[in-house]
Amino acid sequence: MFWRTESGQATVEAACTVPLLFVLMLMVAQPGIVLYDRMVMRQAAAEGCRLLVTSGASPNTDGSRCIDAVKRQLAAVPPHDLFHVHNPACSWDVQVQGNERSERVSVSIRNRVRLLPLFDFTGVLVGIADDQGCIEIEVSASAPVQPDWVVQSQSGSDPGSWVRSKRGGN
Repeated sequence: MFWRTESGQATVEAACTVPLLFVLMLMVAQPGIVLYDRMVMRQAAAEGCRLLVTSGASPNTDGSRCIDAVKRQLAAVPPHDLFHVHNPACSWDVQVQGNERSERVSVSIRNRVRLLPLFDFTGVLVGIADDQGCIEIEVSASAPVQPDWVVQSQSGSDPGSWVRSKRGGN
């Protein structure tokens, strides 16, 4: 009589399931990494806009104080290629435009992220990644220097004259 044993069934099932679970974890991890990067970059760009508006800079300054402050906030992103490609030096590309005398200020931040092992090859084949398996992430923030109620008021940006006009010309 033949006795059938099923003692290897769990091993075979695990051999099929473990790689599938690993791929599913990677599929969840990659968007999470990119989302984390974008959230930190967006917050740093918004804070950079606020700093440009309130810095008291003259029209000829290059915004280096703002760029330094934005890069300090970007230090929350780990210096690992999966979060941002960190060459021997900091590789964040931060561009600022405007100051407190402009109508609008803007900050844009750009860097590259290396895709996870299975995604880098696929990204190169599809065309969304470069030949090193990296994608570029860019975030921009823009803000008006003055609130709308100041711009729309007849007195322009002089709060004293705006208050006097609301009180009846005193």
